[in-house]
Amino acid sequence: MLQRPRRNRKSAVIRDMIQETRLDASNLIFPLFIVEGKNQKTEVSSMPGIYRYSIDNLLREVESCLALGLKSFDLFPNIEEALKDKYATESYRSGNLYTRAIEEVKKNFPEACVVTDVAMDPYSSDGHDGIVESGRILNDETLDVLGKMALAHAQAGADIIAPSDMMDGRIGYIRNILDKNGFTEVSLMSYTAKYASAFYGPFRDALGSAPKHGDKKTYQMNPANSREALIEAQLDAEEGADFLMVKPGLPYLDIIKLLADNFDLPIAAYNVSGEYAMLKAAAQNGWLDEERSIMETLLSFRRAGATAILTYHSKEVLEKGWLK
Repeated sequence: MLQRPRRNRKSAVIRDMIQETRLDASNLIFPLFIVEGKNQKTEVSSMPGIYRYSIDNLLREVESCLALGLKSFDLFPNIEEALKDKYATESYRSGNLYTRAIEEVKKNFPEACVVTDVAMDPYSSDGHDGIVESGRILNDETLDVLGKMALAHAQAGADIIAPSDMMDGRIGYIRNILDKNGFTEVSLMSYTAKYASAFYGPFRDALGSAPKHGDKKTYQMNPANSREALIEAQLDAEEGADFLMVKPGLPYLDIIKLLADNFDLPIAAYNVSGEYAMLKAAAQNGWLDEERSIMETLLSFRRAGATAILTYHSKEVLEKGWLK
């Protein structure tokens, strides 16, 4: 035999030398949940090791992550029910929990990259990503709310704004508002291919943002579709997106690869709460090797073409020295 591929696997030195896909801290974005109050740190029951933080403890968590080399954070707010309404007005109110959190992180840690979530559902009394009228999600009317929210985030100091709502035209609408108000350097990371997935449950537990009625299938994508993702990506690219995101990650590696092969923009993958919860439960029961299964998962996103990975595993892989 002239060809023996095993020769290139015979030692750790050679395996490392020819490794095609690499992962380091710069690829990771750590989602963090925030709540009102002081000295609050409560674990999300369906996500072992993941917590909701009041702003003072959020700052401590960010500081500890920065010391590990983890520099990018995506913030998600848990909003009190009394503050929610049909039009999500709390989402852009001056001095709300979310904008205060952005301001405090950027004031204390200007080197941190703060990614923010733009969608109505954490603030909506209906629990949907858009305005609901007679059971329908109103697309164009929702854009006004999203634009106000994005502007509030930019004014608070956001580095990257990530619209997760899946309303048509929202990237162009938000880009126009940001540019008109002088925020031309604020990036947009579009949730380009966000699927109507069963893997979001623990996240909705963390935020209390589940729909009060119906589902999100009229705006989130059908899990059976892939070519539709190309349409969404083309529109987002034309409207001014700086990143294209695929959510969830693991069941949609083919979509990550599809977008990476067809667009020059950086691709982000969201390793969502349900994926995190599955691996944690299996590891805690001794069914999977925790380190190997987590690292294999994260490498799969990079191998498929993702430059950025939003993952709840971000801090632990650095703390435990799993990134070698």
